[in-house]
Amino acid sequence: MNSSDKRTGIADMAPDTVALIGVPFDEYSSFMRGPAKAPAAIRRVLHNGASNLFAENGIDLEGHPGFCDLGDLTLPEGEDAIAAIQAAIAKLASSKARVLALGGDHAVTFPIVDALATVHEGLSILHFDAHPDLYETFAGSCFSHACPFARILETGRVDRLVQVGVRGMNDLQRRQVEKYRVTCIEMKDFRQDMPIELKGPLYISLDMDVLDPAYAPGVSHHEPGGMATRDVLKLIQSIQCPIVGADIVEYNPDRDVNEMTAAVAAKFLKELAGIMLQQSVTGHF
Repeated sequence: MNSSDKRTGIADMAPDTVALIGVPFDEYSSFMRGPAKAPAAIRRVLHNGASNLFAENGIDLEGHPGFCDLGDLTLPEGEDAIAAIQAAIAKLASSKARVLALGGDHAVTFPIVDALATVHEGLSILHFDAHPDLYETFAGSCFSHACPFARILETGRVDRLVQVGVRGMNDLQRRQVEKYRVTCIEMKDFRQDMPIELKGPLYISLDMDVLDPAYAPGVSHHEPGGMATRDVLKLIQSIQCPIVGADIVEYNPDRDVNEMTAAVAAKFLKELAGIMLQQSVTGHF
C-alpha cells in the first residue's frame, strides 16, 4: 500500500468497514526472519479456490460491501517503520473502521494498538500467544517482538490485558505479569469451557504460535503443548463485546508445511472478519 489515501481508499472509508491491511515487517524478530512474507502468503491461500470466503456465522467476505482489503503497507526500516504503522492505522481509526491487520511479527501490535487507543477509550486486549511478550527490552531493543505488551501497557491507555495459551514463562516474565496486572491464563490451566470475562471495546492479537505446532508448524518459535485450532475459534466465536480491531501475527511461511499454517491463518481471518461484520450490521461498536 502506498502513502496516498485517495489510492488506498482510506479517505473514503465508511465507518464500521472491516479494513484488512498487511503489515509486512519482521525486523525486530529475535530468532529468525520470515513473518514479513506472511500477508502475501495468507492472501494467496485465502483466494486459491481450495475453500470459499464464508465465515462460520454465514457471512461471505466475497464482494461484501463492508469488507475492504487495502493491500500491504510499504514500510521504512527500524523505528521509522513503527511510526509509519502507527500513522497508517491512526487514519483508519479516525474513520471508525475496524482494523484487521496481517503481520509481520508481534512488534507490529504496539503501533497498531497505540493508534486505536487514541480513538477507543477504555480499550481491552485479548492476546493469544505461547509467550507473554512483556519484556521491557529484548536483545537490546525496546521494540522487539518480545516487548509489545510492555510498550502498550506502559502508556496507561489500555484498561485490561487478557492472555491465553501462554506456556514456558520464565521468572522475569512472571514478574512482568504481576507488575502490569495482566490476566494470564497459562496453557496448563486453560479449559475449553472456562469463563473469560471480556468487555469492549476489544482488540484481539492472535499470535499463530499459540497453537500447538501440530496445527501450525509455520512459526518461528515452536512451543509444544499449545491450543488446538478449534479452541481458538470457539473462544473468538463466543465474544459478545464489540471488537474494534485485531491482528494475526508471527506466521512464518519459510517454516510452513504445504501451506498448512497459512490455511489456519486464513481461517482465523475469515472468522474475525465475519464477527466484526456481524457486529457492524447489529450496530455493536
